[in-house]
Amino acid sequence: MTDDGLIALEHENWIAYLTGVVRCTGQARVTRAGGVVTILTGLPFDWFNQVMIERKEATPAGVLAGVAEARRRSDPFVVRLRDGIDDRFIPALIEAGLGPGGAATSTPGMVAFPIDHDAIGRHAAPDLEIRRVTDATGIDAHRRIVTAGFGSEPAVARGTACADLLDRPECVVYVGYAGGAPVASGLGWRTGRTIGVYSIATIASARRRGYGAAMTARVMADGVAAGCDVAALQASDIGRPIYERLGFRIVVRYSAYAEPTLLA
Repeated sequence: MTDDGLIALEHENWIAYLTGVVRCTGQARVTRAGGVVTILTGLPFDWFNQVMIERKEATPAGVLAGVAEARRRSDPFVVRLRDGIDDRFIPALIEAGLGPGGAATSTPGMVAFPIDHDAIGRHAAPDLEIRRVTDATGIDAHRRIVTAGFGSEPAVARGTACADLLDRPECVVYVGYAGGAPVASGLGWRTGRTIGVYSIATIASARRRGYGAAMTARVMADGVAAGCDVAALQASDIGRPIYERLGFRIVVRYSAYAEPTLLA
């Protein structure tokens, strides 16, 4: 498969995940118009308040319509563009008063293809028991780990992880236990042949034991079992080396554009 094809699969999966999990908050608004998707929740994390190009036929006017909708809501937001693919929208964003976030806001999109089954096996952690979440108790544990692991506000996890996800066949929520205590989290989201890897977090006291890699490997393995042959994710600087050892590589970078007050 070409890199262009892999980029398309990664992008499709990320949007499906974002628009899917925000249904956990009653204040979410997802608008699709003119090849552009606008995701607005008011949650204090820019992933869940952004305008993205969804289809090739998107136009600058469509992007600016998303910006206008976000401005009416008055919550902080970003427009996230794929470097080298969505560059034609930059002049319209600059004219509208948005500015580039720079390297600090760059997000790498990573893909593993073909999926390395040997790498998955090598990154198991025998002392980590990874369970699929099946009830509200598991959702609560997942939320606590995500909040502690990412250092985010509890509202983010509450607004993007809920029992309703357990009824969605494309989504699997995970919690990893060590010594009987919940220490790691993960989430898989399937779109066609792609398994998306999300919410990989480990509490501070359980880090540097390979739990993040083990959780990632489990999400990938379950995706393979469900028929996926591509894995995709968006990496942080901390997580990227872990993902590279599991066969992921950067295929695209996303740049964020925002109001100058947000960038200050």
